[in-house]
Amino acid sequence: MLFRASVISACALLTACAAQSATKPASTPPPAVAALYTRLDADAAKFQLAHDSAGHGNAEQTLADSTAALDDLKTAATQCAATPGCDNARFVAAFDRLLRLAPTAAPPPGGDNASVPPDGSTEPGETSPVAAALPETQRSVAILHGKNLSDMIAMNDPIKVAIEQWLTQYRPNLMKAYENYQYMRYRMGPEYEKAGLPEAILFGILAQESGGKVHAVSRSGASGPLQFMSATGARFGLGVVDGFDQRFDPALSARANAAYINEQLAVFNDNLELAIAAYNGGEGAMERIASRQSDPSFWNPRIYAALSPETRDYVPMVLAAAWLFLHPERYHLTFPKLNTKPATIALKNAMSLDELTICLGQSGNDDGWFRTLRNLNPAVDPRVALSAGTRVDVPAIAAADYEKFCTAGKWIELASELHSAAIPATPAYAAAPRSYVVRKGDTLASIARKQGCASADQLARANNLKVHKPLKAGTDIRLAGCAR
Repeated sequence: MLFRASVISACALLTACAAQSATKPASTPPPAVAALYTRLDADAAKFQLAHDSAGHGNAEQTLADSTAALDDLKTAATQCAATPGCDNARFVAAFDRLLRLAPTAAPPPGGDNASVPPDGSTEPGETSPVAAALPETQRSVAILHGKNLSDMIAMNDPIKVAIEQWLTQYRPNLMKAYENYQYMRYRMGPEYEKAGLPEAILFGILAQESGGKVHAVSRSGASGPLQFMSATGARFGLGVVDGFDQRFDPALSARANAAYINEQLAVFNDNLELAIAAYNGGEGAMERIASRQSDPSFWNPRIYAALSPETRDYVPMVLAAAWLFLHPERYHLTFPKLNTKPATIALKNAMSLDELTICLGQSGNDDGWFRTLRNLNPAVDPRVALSAGTRVDVPAIAAADYEKFCTAGKWIELASELHSAAIPATPAYAAAPRSYVVRKGDTLASIARKQGCASADQLARANNLKVHKPLKAGTDIRLAGCAR
């Protein structure tokens, strides 16, 4: 605990220092600044050495060496904040890298059998309600490749800003994304679990990409709950089968997303932020940007500044949503308790999803069941009637209401009546001909040519004129049969 406390206090100090200085480092820093940068590199090297020797020597010495490196790093960061030209962002980026090493730098009290709570919490007695709902063997919600997700998310200002956005202007989006996800969780969550990835990241990407709307399509053509472009989706097994675009399938898209994230984690040495940035900005561009820096951290000022504004916003928003998914109680946030047990019904009468939505009403869901029915039956056109006997996936609570309201009676009759209604076609009336004021030198032939009329003869007949008779300036000509 002493080691972890040192790490957390150092992180808080460095974040505060970074907020005090936005000065860009000069190409050749002054001697005082260069000396601080040298100390930073030396402290980072000492910490790395202590980390690598953990478990292979004197545990007390490892802890002492790690703590000494962090203490000197804190001192150097404080001096940097008071030194003109010193870039505190370099300290933050370096510390972010060290923080990711921290959980294995020294074993926690209690020996090898001691473990961090599976929900990633750090406060006694605090448990994520999401993680608590899962069996012990399935708690991948907060673990990434053996590390606690909470330890891998740098709680810096960009992420705090993103948390504030989710809790204020985007709170309705967050709540709706959570609700949509919960009804699809039994399909999407297992794909992340099989891939060894934390479910919280899946939720974060889903919340930012589509809000849990399976049929979302962006202006660029990205489609589905996790917004795959066609080419990228195809690379990860999402094609078009029997006319259905598999990017809209919750389970298949989650599987493809997990494969993509794992691929990028391998490329970026388990750097979660860079993997998420690649998902948004493209893996090729992200690799080129990261390969130019010796410190491949998303928060490295040189990498951060090279990213598009969209990607700089995207990564903190995803991580913030994931963090809130794990720790809602820390932010006075309460996710709804939903009965999301799945079920399947066999239609007793031919009906569309639209009609099914109407007759089900909103018992158990204040917003009605349309979005959930669409998400659970992504290949079904909601306006097309499904034949009797067709099996439809629904929440169990809605299945009970189907038997009550949708097999016979006034609600199914109302749904049928509304669905069969049609807007009458508007009669096609001929548009009244426009007019043209004759100018000096105009002829019927020149007017017909300029106004896209069928012929000078047609204009002559419509205006009771002779084709070759001179026109008087100021006369109104009816432009019958003219295109312009």
